[in-house]
Amino acid sequence: MSVLRSIESKLESLFEGVFGRAFRTNVQPVELARKLVKEMDDHRSVSVSRVYVPNEYTVYLSPGDRDQFADFQDSLRDELQEYLAEHARRERYALLTAPRVKFETDADLGIGVFGIATRLVRGTRPAPEGAPAEQAAPGATMVYKAVTPEEEDAPDAAVEPEPEPEAEADHHRAVLTIAGQRHELGGERAVIGRSRDCDVQLTDPNVSRRHAEIRREGDSYVLVDLDSTNGVEVDGKRVKRLDLVDGSHFTVGSTEVVFTEEEG
Repeated sequence: MSVLRSIESKLESLFEGVFGRAFRTNVQPVELARKLVKEMDDHRSVSVSRVYVPNEYTVYLSPGDRDQFADFQDSLRDELQEYLAEHARRERYALLTAPRVKFETDADLGIGVFGIATRLVRGTRPAPEGAPAEQAAPGATMVYKAVTPEEEDAPDAAVEPEPEPEAEADHHRAVLTIAGQRHELGGERAVIGRSRDCDVQLTDPNVSRRHAEIRREGDSYVLVDLDSTNGVEVDGKRVKRLDLVDGSHFTVGSTEVVFTEEEG
């Protein structure tokens, strides 16, 4: 058995009593481990002779998921750090220090949804020549949804091709304008937030990771607040839902947004 698989088995056995049938939709430790190494792979930094990867990983959990880890958090952290270190060794990645995993609670996240932000931190010892600079703050948070055991074990099903959409007589597109930049919206829904998996990503620290969503309802659009921390405001008043028309203005966090519809 490989070292990584051995660690996965330890994670499964260590928490199998906690994550039984009652918690099928909660974040699973093994899934955390696999997504952490995905983030390590996705944030490689190539120097002249080495491939550096982040050494600090912040895991954001919903209050419900964080509670499930409460009695085992230290053990979980140790196993996840060992998992990252072994993956880096196998891939011959360079680390400035041993990997460090931190847990944070994020009330904006639902049960079974978790976020990971990475950071490259220099240790107390001098860094090798050519090593990347230290990051002052973690990068954008990648948000994942837990996979239930049934979904993970189910065989791949044949995917039916989606029917071609019928042509519409009246073509128009929805556009958000933020700080002079246009963001054309596609599909029936578009999420606005700080997370990099959002359709419209904002760097405003007052914006939640998944702050609000624009939904198409027939020929109209509505804005819905996703229980964000600082909410959505229109003319200084907080709203949970807003019917959008061409020229609508609203504020998320401290960012002003203009909604328009364009013929196309």
